Amino acid sequence: MNAITILIQIPPREIAFLTFVLESYEGVATMRTVDPKKGIVELMFPPHQKEEIREILRSLGDELSINYLTPFS
Repeated sequence: MNAITILIQIPPREIAFLTFVLESYEGVATMRTVDPKKGIVELMFPPHQKEEIREILRSLGDELSINYLTPFS
């Protein structure tokens, strides 16, 4: 399976919150913390979930600051 991988940076204190949100969507994406002190996380998801991930992150943007470290087009 070809997965899409993006890196984002969020406030470090929000890593657990993002984990809980993604887990609530059961299997939409896998998240890995790259640098917990800087709040850098990697999201991996199948191409057919791209729009759902985009919408989840867009919605979360109202609650926390998300900096895209890799393009998400």
